[in-house]
Amino acid sequence: MELTHMSEDPVPEEPKTRTQVPLPPPPTQAPLRSIAIVASIAAGVQFGWALQLSLLTPYVQLLGIPHRWASYIWLCGPISGLLVQPIVGHYSDHCGSRWGRRRPFIACGVGLVALAVILIGFAADIGRVVGDPLGPGRIKKRAIAIFVVGFWILDVANNMLQGPCRAFLADLAGKNQKKTRTANALFSFFMAVGNILGYAAGSFTRLHKLLPFSTTSACDLYCANLKTCFLISILLLLILASIALISIHDKPLDKSYVVISSEIAKENGTHEITEEIDDKPHREAFILDIFKAMRNLSRPMWILLLVTFLNWLAWFPFLLFDTDWMGKEVYGGVVNQGRLYGKGVEAGALGLMFNSIVLGCTSLMIEFLSGKVGVQRLWGGVNFILALCLGMTLLISKLAHSPSRAEAGILPPIGIRVSAMLLFALMGIPLAVTYSIPFAQAAIFSNSSGSGQGLSMGVLNLAIVIPQIVVSVGSGPWDSLFGGGNLPAFVVGAVAAVASGVVALTMLPSPAPESPIR
Repeated sequence: MELTHMSEDPVPEEPKTRTQVPLPPPPTQAPLRSIAIVASIAAGVQFGWALQLSLLTPYVQLLGIPHRWASYIWLCGPISGLLVQPIVGHYSDHCGSRWGRRRPFIACGVGLVALAVILIGFAADIGRVVGDPLGPGRIKKRAIAIFVVGFWILDVANNMLQGPCRAFLADLAGKNQKKTRTANALFSFFMAVGNILGYAAGSFTRLHKLLPFSTTSACDLYCANLKTCFLISILLLLILASIALISIHDKPLDKSYVVISSEIAKENGTHEITEEIDDKPHREAFILDIFKAMRNLSRPMWILLLVTFLNWLAWFPFLLFDTDWMGKEVYGGVVNQGRLYGKGVEAGALGLMFNSIVLGCTSLMIEFLSGKVGVQRLWGGVNFILALCLGMTLLISKLAHSPSRAEAGILPPIGIRVSAMLLFALMGIPLAVTYSIPFAQAAIFSNSSGSGQGLSMGVLNLAIVIPQIVVSVGSGPWDSLFGGGNLPAFVVGAVAAVASGVVALTMLPSPAPESPIR
């Protein structure tokens, strides 16, 4: 039998379109245990950061840097954060290493932290070897230079660690909003753990006895204690990071799939569209990507950045100078004169430990509180608590002011000291929200727009480091204008906290409802 064709007409060819590939599998949600292991790296990072906040401002003054110049030392952190975290975030999004996208950057960050700790801890000893003079009150130029180099490296390393860690947590959460908030709350909790260890170590003045070699002719007991604390912190970070990097799988980048912009996704009526493209142009156009990311930010993300900016403008004056405030305004001491200033710094470190205990407890309640009152009300409300606390520093300082007591070397009354400790503890509540909610919201908005988690964390970091630059540059001259204390900067912080709370309550939108994972 002869076979016949249904039609002799040729089948018209379909017009060529871009090469389509099957949708990638839905993002895998890691178990909570894996998320907790990665989040625990924050304890090691924050141990060192707590030492920076509590001990390094007094330490640089002991090296001979006046208070009005001490704030400029802290410019290292924001400037490195302004450049490093967006760059690291971008390249971690596009990293094709077989070890995964985030783990190579985390490992490199840990190595740089170790180098920085050696430079900072041994700055006075190295400076003495290359010609610095001995004795209190003398400027140790070489030690200061070594310290600044180490400080820059440490801040670069911290930015290399925290951005990829936050992005790694977002990857493990698998676009689940509740799990994303929980992951960042766990990160905040482990930051509190690191703070507790760091501030406890800073307030324990005999810790240097664990390492007798830490005390030298160039490094007194305070310096030796700081050196010992930093060596312990790097050991903790190495242990925690090694466990996370070895035990938690970081899925390598599948270069066949790249999520295109949300506008194209909406036009096609789908949540996620992919196309096969070469990743190389993205690597060559990093600066363009940053500008594009900023230009294409949604209105909710811009508001999130504004609230974050105002929030950190409120926090940084206190975070940078809290122990200095305790030593000068509360205890009435003077740097390198008598015992009161040192006692105040030690009390400030103890207060920061109480702050971290409250921070840790509050972090475990973030998801519950968010569900009860909403993210906007929670974030806005705690900013008013922050403003109240910063305003209370004026009252405590006024009540503590007594030149005759300070000249006699007498500690402030017990009521003043207890009030200061309660103030430190209360500020742990807004700090827990600051450490978790903005990052969770940025990850959620990033999922909605299809942008990379690393780059989104880098953009959010811009709203954190720019206020730090403002505070570092402005607080020294601003405080000197009003007599050289810390209170004027705290007042500015209180005003910024109120503004942040108002914007959060009135303008910050809720995230879009979560789409079911297909």
